[in-house]
Amino acid sequence: MAGRVPSLLVLLLVFPSSCLAFRSPLSVFKRFKETTRPFSNECLGTTRPVIPIDSTDFALDIRMPGVIPKQSDTYFCMSMRLPVDEEAFVIDFKPRASMDTVHHMLLFGCNMPSSTGSYWFCDEGTCTDKANILYAWARNAPPTRLPKGVGFRVGGETGSKYFVLQVHYGDISAFRDNHKDCSGVSLHLTRLPQPLIAGMYLMMSVDTVIPAGEKVVNSDISCHYKNYPMHVFAYRVHTHHLGKVVSGYRVRNGQWTLIGRQSPQLPQAFYPVEHPVDVSFGDLLAARCVFTGEGRTEATHIGGTSSDEMCNLYIMYYMEAKHAVSFMTCTQNVAPDTFRTIPPEANIPIPVKSDMVMMHEHHKETEYKDKIPLLQQPKREEEEVLDQGDFYSLLSKLLGEREDVVHVHKYNPTEKAESESDLVAEIANVVQKKDVGRSDAREGAEHERGNAILVRDRIHKFHRLVSTLRPPESRVSSLQQPLPGEGTWEPEHTGDFHMEEALDWPGVYLLPGQVSGVALDPKNNLVIFHRGDHVWDGNSFDSKFVYQQIGLGPIEEDTILVIDPNNAAVLQSSGKNLFYLPHGLSIDKDGNYWVTDVALHQVFKLDPNNKEGPILILGRSMQPGSDQNHFCQPTDVAVDPGTGAIYVSDGYCNSRIVQFSPSGEFITQWGEESSGSSPLPGQFTVPHSLALVPHLGQLCVADRENARIQCFKTDTKEFVREIKHSSFGRNVFAISYIPGLLFAVNGKPHFGDQEPVQGFVMNFSSGEIIDIFKPVRKHFDMPHDIVASEDGTVYIGDAHTNTVWKFTLTEKVEHRSVKKAGIEVQEIKDSEHKLETSSGRVLGRFRGKGSGGLNLGNFFASRKGYSRKGFDRLSTEGSDQEKEEDDGSESEEEYSAPLPAPAPSSS
Repeated sequence: MAGRVPSLLVLLLVFPSSCLAFRSPLSVFKRFKETTRPFSNECLGTTRPVIPIDSTDFALDIRMPGVIPKQSDTYFCMSMRLPVDEEAFVIDFKPRASMDTVHHMLLFGCNMPSSTGSYWFCDEGTCTDKANILYAWARNAPPTRLPKGVGFRVGGETGSKYFVLQVHYGDISAFRDNHKDCSGVSLHLTRLPQPLIAGMYLMMSVDTVIPAGEKVVNSDISCHYKNYPMHVFAYRVHTHHLGKVVSGYRVRNGQWTLIGRQSPQLPQAFYPVEHPVDVSFGDLLAARCVFTGEGRTEATHIGGTSSDEMCNLYIMYYMEAKHAVSFMTCTQNVAPDTFRTIPPEANIPIPVKSDMVMMHEHHKETEYKDKIPLLQQPKREEEEVLDQGDFYSLLSKLLGEREDVVHVHKYNPTEKAESESDLVAEIANVVQKKDVGRSDAREGAEHERGNAILVRDRIHKFHRLVSTLRPPESRVSSLQQPLPGEGTWEPEHTGDFHMEEALDWPGVYLLPGQVSGVALDPKNNLVIFHRGDHVWDGNSFDSKFVYQQIGLGPIEEDTILVIDPNNAAVLQSSGKNLFYLPHGLSIDKDGNYWVTDVALHQVFKLDPNNKEGPILILGRSMQPGSDQNHFCQPTDVAVDPGTGAIYVSDGYCNSRIVQFSPSGEFITQWGEESSGSSPLPGQFTVPHSLALVPHLGQLCVADRENARIQCFKTDTKEFVREIKHSSFGRNVFAISYIPGLLFAVNGKPHFGDQEPVQGFVMNFSSGEIIDIFKPVRKHFDMPHDIVASEDGTVYIGDAHTNTVWKFTLTEKVEHRSVKKAGIEVQEIKDSEHKLETSSGRVLGRFRGKGSGGLNLGNFFASRKGYSRKGFDRLSTEGSDQEKEEDDGSESEEEYSAPLPAPAPSSS
C-alpha cells in the first residue's frame, strides 16, 4: 500500500485543478446549494464579515455559517471572496474556535473555490486551481502574529482572490444537542505594501509505516532548497496520537541548525524559532518525526483518519517581495545518510503533562452530559480570549502546577467563570513578576480587569519574544561602580524599550562595498566608510602583515558616503583614490572624519569640506610596525570631545591602545597580547572598536577575539571594569555609547556554537543586557560597526552583506517575559516612564561612538489531500482522536569562524 502513495501524490500535484476523480459517487448528494450565508443566532459570528479599521486596513471575519456535522471526521469547507480588487496583505490572524468542537482549521488562498455554495463537504475539493495555505489552527493554539513588515500577499494581479476555510470536526459528540457551529478565523488586512512576503514550506512524509508494538520509529524527510533565500521565523508540528517529537533543521556544510523542535501533543501553534534561520540555495532542509507503535495491534500508515498517522512540519518564512514564493513542499527524503549525524535531541521525546494534551475522552458517549455549547452567546472582544480552552492549562504551568488552577475545567464555562476574576488577576501578577495573594487579587479584580485583559491579549505574541526576552544570564566579571567622590552620575536604564528595525528605511538597499565603518556627523547624518570593489581576503597580506595587492591601486570610487537618515539619499561623497582597505570611522565634535586603513597601516584626519586631502596622518604608509610611529592594521579611533586626545586601537597584529595629543604627538600606550584562555585585564586579542564615556572619563574597548568589553580610565589608563556575557559568543565586534546605554554587536558563531549573530543593548552602569535585536530584512552575517544617535536610533554596517540597517528604540512599552515549562509569556504594559538624561551631563558633541544625548521616542496542503485509503481526505491533518542565502563569497576580513591557526581573522 505504501508504494501507491507517491504515485497518487504525483497525480494530485499534476492535476491540481480537481480531485473529483477521487471523490465518492455519493458526493453529488452532499453539496449544499444555499447562496447566502445566514448566521445562526447561536453563533459568535457576525453578519458583517468585512469590518473597516481605518483608511488602509480592514478585518475579515471568516466563519462557518452555522453547521452541524453528523459524523466524526467530517470536513466542511466554505469560501469568502476578497472584498477588494487591489493587492492587500494579511498581517494578523485570530482563531475563533475551541477544540471542544473543532479538531483543526486550515485557511487557503486561491482564485476559484471548488463550490459556490455557502459550505460544502471538502471531499469535493477546496479550490479548482492551486491553493496556497495561509494559516492553520489546532489544539486551542493561540493567535499567530506576523513580524512587523511581513504579510501574506492576496488580491491584485498575482494574489489569491478567495479565501477557503476548511474545518475538521474530529469528534462530533459535542453536537448531540444539535447546536450550530460558526468556527472560523478573523483576518487583519492592510492595503499598505509590505516589504517582506510571508509563505509556508510544508515538509510531510507520505510513506511512513509504524509497525505494531514497535517502541521507536523514525520518519525522516529531506529536500535540497533551490530558491531565493527565505528567512524562517516560526514553525508548527503535526502528528496524531503516536507522535512523540518533531524536529526540523537546516543543514549547511554539515552543520545542523535547529529550526524548531516540539511535541505534537502540545497546543499546535506556530511557535517562534529560537533564533531566526536563513535558508539559501543549496541548503538541505531536514525533519524527523519520532513515533511509537506501542499499544497498536496493526501497522499504522500515513493518512487522514483517526486510525492513521501524519508527520508534518510547517515552516513559516518571509522573503523579499520581488522574489517571494508563497508555498513550497517537501515530501521526499533525498539525503537519508545525512540523518546519521542528526543532533541527539531529535531522538528524545518531549515530556508532556496530561493536562497539556488535547483530550477527547470527555466526549465518550458513556460520559456525555447535556451542557451549554461554548459557541452560543455573543461575547465582547475582550471576553473571547477566555475561550481559548487550554489557555488555563498553559498558564497553570506558569503558576507551578497548582491544583486550584488546574481544577478550573476548560470545558465547563460556568465553573470557569466562577474562578475567572481571581485567576486572571493572579495571572497578571505572575506575568508582572509580582507576589500578590489571592485575597488581594480578588479585592482588586474589577479594578485590574482592564489590565488583565491586556495581559491575556498579549500572552502569545510569539513572533516578538526572541528579540524582547531579557537574557537570563547574569553578567560575568567585575562590574565596578565609581566609588563615592569618583566619576560622575550615570543614568539608570532597565529596559523599558525595545530595538526594532526601521522597515520603512530604504538604506538597507544601498549596497556599497564592504561596510567597515559607520558614524554620525554633527547634523545627525549617517556617514558610511566602505571598500568599494576592494575585498579583504586571504591574499591581501603576507605573514608579516605587508599588503600584497598594491598593484590594484587605491579604491577609485568615493569610499565615504554621507546619507540622509530619513530617506537614505546620498548627500555627499568623498574619499576617492585615497584608501586601499578602509576599516574604522569616527567623527569628532567639530565634524572631522577619523579613519583607519589596515592596508596602509595608517590613521587619517579628514575635513569633509576640504578637498585637498588629509589634514593629519599618523603611521607610515604600507609599513607595519609597533613603535611610536607605526601601526599594524589599526582598527578604530576615538577623540575626546573635551581634551582633544586621540586614541587609536592597534589592532590586528598589535594588541594595544595608543594615545596621541590633538596635534598627533605620541603620548603613551597600554595593553599587551592575551596569553592563555583566561586573558587578564589590559590584555587584548584584536582591540577592534572604541567608545568614549567622556563624563565618566572612561574609554571602552571591544576586545574582539576575547568576546569582552574592557573599560579604562582615560587619565591613568587604569582598568575599571569588564563586561562579558555568554550570549556574546566568541566575539564582540563593535560598541557604541550614549548616556546610560552601551550597544554592541557580536560575530559569527564557531562551528557547533549556539550563540547567534545579534545586537545587544546594555545598562552601562550594571553591564546587564536589557535587550537583544536582529534585522527583519536580510540578516546579520558580519556586523562590523555600530553607532547610536542622540534620538535613540542605531545603525549597523555589515562587511559581508554590504548592508547598513537602521534600528529605532520604542519607548512607553514595558516588555516582561516569563519562561517556564517551555512556555513563554510576554506582557507589554503601557508606561508613562520616559528615559531622561541631563543635558548638563552630556559633555561635548562627539558623535563617532563616544557620547551624546538620549531622547527616546516598536500551507499546508495546497495540494489535494490524501488518506491511506483512496486519498479522499483533503486535509494534510487528520484526527488524532483515538477510537479508544547570500552569494556565498565570504571574505576573510573579520571572519571569526573556527580556523586552525590561532591568528585572528581579518576584517
